[in-house]
Amino acid sequence: MSVSVTPYRRRALVIGASRGLGLVLADELARRGWQVIATTRSAGTELDAVARARSGQLTIESLEMTSPDQLAALRGRLDGHPLDLLFVNAAIDRGNLPIGEVPTEMFTEVMVTNALSPMRALEALRGAVAPGGTVAVMSSEQGSISLNTEDGYELYKASKAALNQLMRSYATRYADDGRTKLLIDPGHNRTELGGPDAPLLPRQSIPAVVDVLEAQAGAPGLRFLDRHGETVPW
Repeated sequence: MSVSVTPYRRRALVIGASRGLGLVLADELARRGWQVIATTRSAGTELDAVARARSGQLTIESLEMTSPDQLAALRGRLDGHPLDLLFVNAAIDRGNLPIGEVPTEMFTEVMVTNALSPMRALEALRGAVAPGGTVAVMSSEQGSISLNTEDGYELYKASKAALNQLMRSYATRYADDGRTKLLIDPGHNRTELGGPDAPLLPRQSIPAVVDVLEAQAGAPGLRFLDRHGETVPW
């Protein structure tokens, strides 16, 4: 008599999946057979419809990423359910002001959301990632210092450069933990953040991003890659 063996399903946690790139990322992973846990700050988003369509393949957790208490509570709920992928997707933009005109409160809000909070999430949840798993953050070509040759969006660019630098420090500190570490540039997408004139649609770019995530699984060290798997200059 043969024994039926249930195939192992890779497990991913996508933080910031209520809309845009994060929503499409969570859905694409589920479509490929991953067991996906996706977070949102509020109920009643498009994510609810995706979860219903995926019939148990995708579950939703409520999370305010800027809250250390909520991160700790989520970490507790993940005990016994190791992750193969932890992906943090979070970013805001507050307009195209020269840095000298940016109010202090706006600077703080963008830096906390785009740089500090993703790294806090990684620190709080890294223990839930299985040995050999992947820790990834959504970055942007806009965070590349060497590619910053056009005017505009100085605060957003600075926040992504700060995120990249903090991820470099994280990777240095945990160099021997055996996990893959990635910064991902998905390209300029037509989202609320990217604007209506962006050349890419998330449904076009995100499958390529998932291809990169799957291809890089198990590779040591930190890489800053675009959706084609090409290195983005720091």
